Amino acid sequence: MKHLENEIKAQCHNRSLNKNAIGPASADTHPTLASVDSPINEVVGKYKTILVTTEDKITKIMLNRLDKKNAINLVMYEEIMQALDKASKDDCTLTVITGRGDYFSSGNDFNSFAENVDEIMKDGGKLLAKFVHCFVDFPKPLVALVNGPAIGIAATLLGLCDLVYATNKATIQTPFSQLGVSPEGCSSYTFPKLMGPAKANEMLLFNKKITAEEACTKGLVTEVFADSTFQSDVWTRLKAYANLPKNSLAISKQLIRSMEKELLRAVSLQESKLLVERCISDEGLNGVQSFFQKKSKL
Repeated sequence: MKHLENEIKAQCHNRSLNKNAIGPASADTHPTLASVDSPINEVVGKYKTILVTTEDKITKIMLNRLDKKNAINLVMYEEIMQALDKASKDDCTLTVITGRGDYFSSGNDFNSFAENVDEIMKDGGKLLAKFVHCFVDFPKPLVALVNGPAIGIAATLLGLCDLVYATNKATIQTPFSQLGVSPEGCSSYTFPKLMGPAKANEMLLFNKKITAEEACTKGLVTEVFADSTFQSDVWTRLKAYANLPKNSLAISKQLIRSMEKELLRAVSLQESKLLVERCISDEGLNGVQSFFQKKSKL
């Protein structure tokens, strides 16, 4: 196993971060929550990879790595968990997670994971499971605003959100087999449950990229909005939802989730363990190497 870990390091460290970055995202041209009809926008906490604000009884967690298309590195994992923990205890009614710029998120940042491979292998998938459990256990209504492509774990976590609103320009993809790895984010359970086995297999096994409209017809996305009015439409609606009785919403959400919370946690633990094993397999190494080779040619 150790020689495989060393091979991961050799493959990934020999390439520059700039050359192998997941790619630049365009400037954030969408209006923020603060620009939609309210003069108050309280910034919560100091983070490196996310922006957290509260306004109109809504906590917004915005993924903020524009130059990496909001790819999730280890720092972002920790910061999202911190933000969700604080949001679970604040006075807001709803919590929203979205991305800055043109991407919701391009998934895991392989550069970050390559740099910390020893720590990740020793961890045995516990960090990923802990991260997913934050979504499983979150006590308030959790809303995903999919402002652009959602890839990998950014896609699988949608199945754990209570509402998923998407722009019609968004796409959703889980390229696990292409990378030689396996599903996470409880998607091995939530995707077949929400979309049916046939469509879930097409995505989880065969890397099928689907549009937001297709995801909506299959039950993964709640509603799709025109990109030109996405921000104004969804925030108008969410502000109305945030005025509903806070405790009633929380109790109802927890009642619904309680029926399968332990199952979801068990699924996440098993997925995380298998994913780590897949990452250090020959197929996983080849998949990551192929990914970096393709990116270096762009």
